[in-house]
Amino acid sequence: MKVIENERFDEERALYGSHDIEVVDCSFDGPADGESAFKESRGIEIKRCFFNLRYPFWHNDHLRIESSEMTELCRAALWYCDDVFIQGTKMHGIKALRECSNARLIGCDIVSPEFGWSVRGVSLKDCSAESEYFLMRSSDISLKNVRLNGKYSFQYVNGGAISDSHLKTKDALWHSKDVTVKDTVLEGEYLAWYSEDLTLVNCTIRGTQPFCYCKGLKLIDCVMENTDLSFEKSEVDATVLSCIDSVKNPLSGRIVAETIGELVADDPTCMCAIETTGQSS
Repeated sequence: MKVIENERFDEERALYGSHDIEVVDCSFDGPADGESAFKESRGIEIKRCFFNLRYPFWHNDHLRIESSEMTELCRAALWYCDDVFIQGTKMHGIKALRECSNARLIGCDIVSPEFGWSVRGVSLKDCSAESEYFLMRSSDISLKNVRLNGKYSFQYVNGGAISDSHLKTKDALWHSKDVTVKDTVLEGEYLAWYSEDLTLVNCTIRGTQPFCYCKGLKLIDCVMENTDLSFEKSEVDATVLSCIDSVKNPLSGRIVAETIGELVADDPTCMCAIETTGQSS
């Protein structure tokens, strides 16, 4: 494998079509303001590099990036890539990952609006992320120990698992399908509307009007805090180990909670069974 070390590149398509190279302590920055440094490349290993130019990795296969930095000017850094591993890297440009497959991220710092759209087989472990529309329309996702601050996250996601994470994000998991969330805190308004086959286990849910218009929704030993007008028109099987502030017209299934502050049941088409295990407030 050829090694390129301690160089600066700023021209257009600086290493276009390269393959089987290791790039170490290099900078992709400069007055020429060139784009697409590694377009159509294969077998690239990046270590301790600095990226301040647009579109560096498009149509790359077998890409490895370690201990590097992509600034806010590094727009749309990875698109149409397969077999990607990124570790200990700052990903701070808009649209940093899109239309990729088999991408694994460990210990990364992500500040990227519209991160991870239409990605297939993406996993994040020990990462922090700040993003709007995080992982929209992605499939087969895996998150473990991820701290997310965003809006409209996981919309239209199809298939995935989230665990040991803290997600602070409104309108999360809308229209999602076949997602399981375990041992996670979810904070935000209007959680998981229109989702299908969403399962939450040992989770804490905070925020107004969660879980409306859901199909196949399951909550197992979860805690709900400040959750009013919950479960409207949803098919639900829920065991909640706390008070639910209010429940409004759940469509069908069964809800068991410690207490329910208010039950709104003014729609005769809604036939959900409601049980409480403690004293109602």
